[in-house]
Amino acid sequence: MARKKEEDTTVVIESGEVVASTLVATQSIANQASEHSLKIMDTYGEGLPYDRSRVVHETRFYMSQSAEAMLEAGKRLVILKEHEPHGDFLQIIEAQLGMASRTAQQIMQAAVKYSSPKLASKAQALAHLGKTKLFELMVEGDDQLAELTEGGTIAGLTLDDIDRMSSRELKKALREAKENLEAKDEVAAKNQKRIAQLQEKNALLKKLPADERAKQLCAEIAAQQSGIDQEIRTNFFTALQELVDHGGDHQAFINAQIQMLHNAVKLLRDEFGGQGVEWEEQ
Repeated sequence: MARKKEEDTTVVIESGEVVASTLVATQSIANQASEHSLKIMDTYGEGLPYDRSRVVHETRFYMSQSAEAMLEAGKRLVILKEHEPHGDFLQIIEAQLGMASRTAQQIMQAAVKYSSPKLASKAQALAHLGKTKLFELMVEGDDQLAELTEGGTIAGLTLDDIDRMSSRELKKALREAKENLEAKDEVAAKNQKRIAQLQEKNALLKKLPADERAKQLCAEIAAQQSGIDQEIRTNFFTALQELVDHGGDHQAFINAQIQMLHNAVKLLRDEFGGQGVEWEEQ
């Protein structure tokens, strides 16, 4: 019987240790949640304790106000999202706030964007542009937006320019600026690749014997000349013919294009042309 009591005591001790361990883990999770809540409230809730009803009411109020107030609503949506289970959060924004999930996401992104350290003090100046323009400008970098409020430009536009134009015009200008930048980057990348290829080719040519190197260079020059000649005799000729067939007086334009080609050929003649060739008699 004594042996049985010892076993029972061991079981009780082990059970107590499990309970204690569980309590410690639970307390740790609670502490982490509390720290996260404090961080969110300090960042977006002015340091106030979290209260769902108050935050929902404030969100509803700010949503009906200006663009600057919309950013305040976005902060409170972030607070709700970080404190409520996902299902409850969706129920709040749809049933209590009458807002689509996508709209809420966009407003939260704007609030986070314009609450960043570089833009927090500039938010009021940017909010003057209105809600839609704030959304359009979200794709720009924090540094660029900060500079915009200090007299700089985005896509060649000042803050006053953006204020005067419509949201549709701003969207178009930003899209075109992005496309132009991407095109320039593509050209620069191609040029860089071409330069690297030429450098590699030159390095290989330098390792060849002099006569072999000369043959390689001559072959490359002949290939380039053939391509230029083919381009002029086919594509360029065809384009000029289409312009003539189209009608109208385009002779001055055509003459200018031919003159530019003539100038290019003359440059080659003056730089590399020798004596006793046909063009000297012309």
